[in-house]
Amino acid sequence: MITVTNLAIQFGKKVLYKDVNLKFTGGNIYGVIGANGAGKSTLLRAISGDLEPNKGSIELGPGERLSVLEQDHFKYDEYSVRDTVLMGHQPLWQNMKEREALYMKADFNEEDGIRVAELEDKFAQMDGWNAESDADQMLTNLGIKDDRHDKMMSELSNNEKVRVMLAKALFGHPDNLLLDEPTNDLDLDTVMWLEEYLSNLEQTVLVVSHDRHFLDAVSTQTVDIDFGKVTVFSGNYSFWYESSQLALRQAQNQRQRAEEKRKELEEFIRRFSANVAKSKQTTSRKKMLEKLNVEEIRPSSRKYPGIIFQMEREPGTQILEVEDLKAVDADGTVLFDHVNFTIEKGQKTVFLSHNPKAMTALFEIINGNRKADAGEYKWGVTITTAYLPLDNTEFFNCDLNLVDWLSQFGKGNEVQMKSFLGRMLFKDEDVQKKVNVLSGGEKMRCMIARMQMKNANCLILDTPTNHLDLESIQAFNNNLVGFKGNILFASHDHEFIQTVADRIIELTPNGTIDKLTEYDQYIYDEAIKEQKAKMYS
Repeated sequence: MITVTNLAIQFGKKVLYKDVNLKFTGGNIYGVIGANGAGKSTLLRAISGDLEPNKGSIELGPGERLSVLEQDHFKYDEYSVRDTVLMGHQPLWQNMKEREALYMKADFNEEDGIRVAELEDKFAQMDGWNAESDADQMLTNLGIKDDRHDKMMSELSNNEKVRVMLAKALFGHPDNLLLDEPTNDLDLDTVMWLEEYLSNLEQTVLVVSHDRHFLDAVSTQTVDIDFGKVTVFSGNYSFWYESSQLALRQAQNQRQRAEEKRKELEEFIRRFSANVAKSKQTTSRKKMLEKLNVEEIRPSSRKYPGIIFQMEREPGTQILEVEDLKAVDADGTVLFDHVNFTIEKGQKTVFLSHNPKAMTALFEIINGNRKADAGEYKWGVTITTAYLPLDNTEFFNCDLNLVDWLSQFGKGNEVQMKSFLGRMLFKDEDVQKKVNVLSGGEKMRCMIARMQMKNANCLILDTPTNHLDLESIQAFNNNLVGFKGNILFASHDHEFIQTVADRIIELTPNGTIDKLTEYDQYIYDEAIKEQKAKMYS
């Protein structure tokens, strides 16, 4: 349990929030949401003790332990992978180190013997004899191979370090757990394991994430930072989003009577509760809406970008044909081979692979930026494409302002360029910024504005939700669902794939798995699982 009393945090003259009084209780997972800069990570830092609030106090339940997903991936470079995970349970780790030091003493005396006996008793109570095997199992579940467990942290890739730090945070069943973007750099299979793991916890968990499916799957409550306040609502992210949109529409309809509004809200709650009960989401096991009342639902102050893709030209029946395509990485790794497919009109196809470089290689090849190691491809004569690459660095190696930068990619005057940028939430003062100083999220919004200007009938998107906030992801997702042209994309966002894709092509070193199905069906189908195992062997 975490109790927050009269909390206030501000930086300079900017007040993030004040008069925050909340109690986070065991058995609940709280998804923390808010616009960029609202103070989501700051709240977790204050709870962890990493940041001193301007006012107020934060207390844990008596004798409870708090664990935090740390962001410094170099902090433990001098330790082994297994020891780093064991350090996640500090009382156990300190016990192990003290026992080890005492046993190593050359002049071991009676007093040392008494102390060792005490430590051994506490060690057993903390299930210390199973600690190393538990740590190894946690690492394996998070995708760290067994032969890496004895390596030094300095020998691991950044992707592997992310997983070890997550294992460290989860290890030892802490009473309270703070997770800031825990799904970053995780593949979809590992995210699914984490969803299942967290949903079965009875501890208190606070999570900040831009992954909507993950928030929906694990959250029983939503902590919304808005209007300079921190408020807890029943339900997951989707319930918060849909209910806030409903409340906004109601607020805009001044003629609707109060009683009609209440009935509409109550019907929405009833339908949402029924859908959750029928879903595969892990939170359907918990009665997350049982205490909800209509008064909790209100509009949000969030602003959503206007992401609108329109086709200038109707595509013909021939879209894209790929024949016997192969790509090999610089180190000799076969990314994919014997890739054959034909894209039909209107299809929205997601590409998957155990190796994320495979999708990028495919997109670079069909956009003419990379030569295939074998095979060929052919676009239909009516097809126009707009490409959102994974790495956009080269586009911003200049000192142009946003208006001049965008003008390079389409026809139009300054007013029209500002209109495109305005849709992407760049204000008047923002458009004079130099593009080489933009944040990752701002660069991505510029790239999306660039795509919109092309009015293409085929969109090619390599991990499009990277660096975007929840509002931009939601707006992007909503527009793609209704887009009439073709979409070829790769993504780590479960919700994005589930709602957009109607075809799934998995790239392997031994060919493709090609299914006309929705993503949830694809990942749970036993026959497909067996086929994947053979294709990757």
